[in-house]
Amino acid sequence: MTLSFPNPSRSFDEKRNAIRFIGHDGMFEVRFFVEADALAISNAELDRSEISESKFLSAFDALRLSIYDIARKAYSNGRRDFYTLTAADFRQDRSRC
Repeated sequence: MTLSFPNPSRSFDEKRNAIRFIGHDGMFEVRFFVEADALAISNAELDRSEISESKFLSAFDALRLSIYDIARKAYSNGRRDFYTLTAADFRQDRSRC
């Protein structure tokens, strides 16, 4: 099976300071977190002085396809229950272009 993202929902996890979303590998649910700092670095429209939950969620939406690609790459490197995507993951993704 391959990792898919049939449910577009996402939420801000204040404790982790990250956006949480879910992937599925067949019947298995895989949790992902994107650190807020990774979104701030990856989305030039985020103004650091006025960062809010809604801006992070909007940034996630704008980068959704790239985030899914990065999540698939992380998942292919070893299957776990959850993954935290960091700014380093986004830099690696850009260097492939």
